[in-house]
Amino acid sequence: MGSTFSGLNTALTSLYAQRRGLDVTGQNIANANTEGYTRQRVTMQAQNASLVPGIYATTDAIGNGVTVSSVDRMRNAALDQRSYTEHANSAYHNARAGAYNLIEDVFAEPSDTALQARMADMWDGFNKITTNPSVTAPKASLLEEANTVASSINDAAASLNNQYESARTGLDTYVDDVNKAAESVAKLNNQIVVASKAGLAANELQDQRAQTILSLSELVGASATETPDGSINVFIGSSPLVSGFNARSIEIAPGSATRLEDLSTTDVNLRWSDTTTGVAAGGTMGASMELLASGGTLQTMTSRLDKVASTLADTVNAIYKTGYAVDGTTGNDFFVRNDGDTTQAVTASTISVGVTDPAKLAISSGDPTGTPKVLNGNIADTLSELADSRSGADSEYQSMIGELGVSAQSAIRRRDVQNAVTDQVDAARDAESGVNIDEEMTNLLTYQRGYEAAGRVLTTIDSMLDQLINRTGMVGR
Repeated sequence: MGSTFSGLNTALTSLYAQRRGLDVTGQNIANANTEGYTRQRVTMQAQNASLVPGIYATTDAIGNGVTVSSVDRMRNAALDQRSYTEHANSAYHNARAGAYNLIEDVFAEPSDTALQARMADMWDGFNKITTNPSVTAPKASLLEEANTVASSINDAAASLNNQYESARTGLDTYVDDVNKAAESVAKLNNQIVVASKAGLAANELQDQRAQTILSLSELVGASATETPDGSINVFIGSSPLVSGFNARSIEIAPGSATRLEDLSTTDVNLRWSDTTTGVAAGGTMGASMELLASGGTLQTMTSRLDKVASTLADTVNAIYKTGYAVDGTTGNDFFVRNDGDTTQAVTASTISVGVTDPAKLAISSGDPTGTPKVLNGNIADTLSELADSRSGADSEYQSMIGELGVSAQSAIRRRDVQNAVTDQVDAARDAESGVNIDEEMTNLLTYQRGYEAAGRVLTTIDSMLDQLINRTGMVGR
């Protein structure tokens, strides 16, 4: 049979349990806008009067109240794994699309001030000389337009190299971020395992760890698996980054390229610090490696721009060399390297105009100083027709811009599709683990009423005991 005072303990356990529910609900409300926070739920369990009743026990086994068995994180492990994968894919496609947008900004086509329009002005300048081969003004104008074309190509090459150096510096920063995050996950693993074995809740630490792993997935395409002791192992590809309480580090191999021109002799190598084997990076770093590597996007675009510059120089010089200037000068190049090196081909970063004096322009098919003297604009006319050549610089440049536009549009479409998928996964996660203020307010009222009811039970039992202790035996006095 239960004790006279057992009801006090029953009511007291209810007060403790309802108060714990109020505390957890308040924690949820306080962190409703905290990134990475997972809502928590109190799980209550009735306490039995006797866990192992005897054979001849006569207890009524009504129970000894309620206890909080656990405070659970409302997390779905499958959605977490899906989130890591989709966020890694989104980070990769976002970085890739962003890189293509920057490259498109370099050329800014179509535009009245872009390279295509500049070359059109130059060809038109040659055409104007055709009708007035002895007039200086059209020649001076042509030289200015040609210098603008060369400068535009130089600037585009410099911008691509600047983008390379910026992305390369960013890769160094990403490596440091990955190593720090890996160390953080290893430390959190240790703290969570120790807390769990001590019977303590580590929900907030688990939230912090999950958020760090999500950052790793976005940075380097990491995946994760949970172990029975509560720690999480993190992988890049199939190689472990974090194993229990231990973290590995990654590095960029010494001597890796830091400029576009370095790619002719070396590459950008991302490797494990302990084994020096390659890292199969995904996420933002995967896109950066694709951008920076030998044969990558930036080197390919620079090579195509070099092809435009060399085609322009070769096609113009081949015709220009056969012409005569007013003073009879012939056999010179119109486009040359700005470093004076005649043994190397003209490139986008080195192309320049080799003629500075309008009087030295070789635009005549005949020698103005010969016998008979011939001064015409036939060479200039032939050069102006290069604008429509299918093998000329314009055609090469248009092909390059067309391919760039297709690649950029494809990258943007894939980014948009992937972001939509990631948003859907995030929405599913939020529905599972996000804090709903309306739901928490309902819980708040529920625990409040439970607490008040337990207090009323405690007051009632106290009144009964007061009657028993202080009033019994008072009859007739």
